Amino acid sequence: MKDVLIIKRDELLALAEERRFAIAREILLDIPAPDTAELLSELDSQLLTAFFRLLSKEKAAEVFVELDTDVQRELIERFSEGELGSILDEMYLDDTVDLIEEMPATVVKRIIRSAPRENRTLINKLLKFPKDSAGAIMTTEYVRFTRDMTVRDALAHIKDVAIDKETIYTSYVTDKERHLIGIVTARSLMLSEADTLLSDIMEEQVVYAETSSDKEEVANLFNRYGFIALPVVDSERRLVGIVTVDDAMDVMREETEEDFAKMAGITPAKTTYLKTSVLSIWKSRIPWLLLLMISATFSSTILNRFEAALPAVLILFVPMLMDTGGNSGGQTSVTVIRSLSLGEISPRDVLSVLWKELRVGLLTGISLGLVAFGKVMLVDCLIMQNEAVTLSVALAVAVTLAITVFTSKLIGALLPIGAKRIGLDPAVMASPFITTLVDAASLLLYFFIAGSVFSL
Repeated sequence: MKDVLIIKRDELLALAEERRFAIAREILLDIPAPDTAELLSELDSQLLTAFFRLLSKEKAAEVFVELDTDVQRELIERFSEGELGSILDEMYLDDTVDLIEEMPATVVKRIIRSAPRENRTLINKLLKFPKDSAGAIMTTEYVRFTRDMTVRDALAHIKDVAIDKETIYTSYVTDKERHLIGIVTARSLMLSEADTLLSDIMEEQVVYAETSSDKEEVANLFNRYGFIALPVVDSERRLVGIVTVDDAMDVMREETEEDFAKMAGITPAKTTYLKTSVLSIWKSRIPWLLLLMISATFSSTILNRFEAALPAVLILFVPMLMDTGGNSGGQTSVTVIRSLSLGEISPRDVLSVLWKELRVGLLTGISLGLVAFGKVMLVDCLIMQNEAVTLSVALAVAVTLAITVFTSKLIGALLPIGAKRIGLDPAVMASPFITTLVDAASLLLYFFIAGSVFSL
């Protein structure tokens, strides 16, 4: 598809040079909105604006939503009040709110001023919800029925309002006070007799979210039930909006990118890598690097405390022990964090998780310990002919490695669950804290076993 877009771009540039904009318009209208947005983003400011103005109102709104924030801002600065108002009139409210949240104050004022008068109150209401809540990502553009309506009434209502609604495949049934009492799908409407009451065909067991629900929990409901849309209610179960599947997918993507960044010890970025300034990247990385550097002093302190009293040969195996322990804890933490984010486990399952990781850690520790013993005796003792490597040293390394892996598995499971329990982000625990704890624990175990058990 990338090659096709390059061809289309070259074709549009040639048409622009020849001033044949009518043909360029036909080409743009045939390209899907996401691809059109990608194509236009590669053009300079003047051509970007010229080609964007060739689009129909509906297509322009679809493309505008798909553009990066900096490109959107560039277009807004070039739009007249009428052009901006026309775009906002075609955009869904939740997309308008997302746009406002990404723009500086001066641009926000212009957007709100240009928005249709009837939408301004709703926009301000949506902006008041916490950023990570269902209320912040919902839209108020949905289809609502009452239970005493017939299928004929419902279909007629859909025809009247569908053009302004984000989805019509799932509609909602409320009482006169707007309390949510059921849902009706387009499929059930089309397969029912025209005189059938909605109360007879609606589904009364409705899964819904509250406006205060965390948006990640809302996204998990989509993943669990395969929804196209999810109703959002207030504290009294009055229907106030819906979250659609495209918004849920955006939440999933954002949360995944954020978790990966935190697990790598980086503050999540709000823009793409190439569009992020060097200073911003530095700011996102330096706090974690400082934290890890300072935390590494614990390992250095332990190493300095024991290295003078023990044979130098033991120090040769410290990197292997620390790295293996860190890798083991990292494996477990990533698995647990993923399961927590997908809702597969919760803090209540801590005993089940520990029991599972205890057995995994035992098997893994024994396996790696045996391999380490064989490696030390075969490679370091026989092949390298290092006289300082004795049977006692090999046993110390093997036993320490086995216990370190076992301990690392338990730490990697407990830290994310503990973080979730006290309301912290489990992903934060993945890299910095697990690395620090495992490194310190592996050194203490190593020197304790070598010094006390084997009297080295």
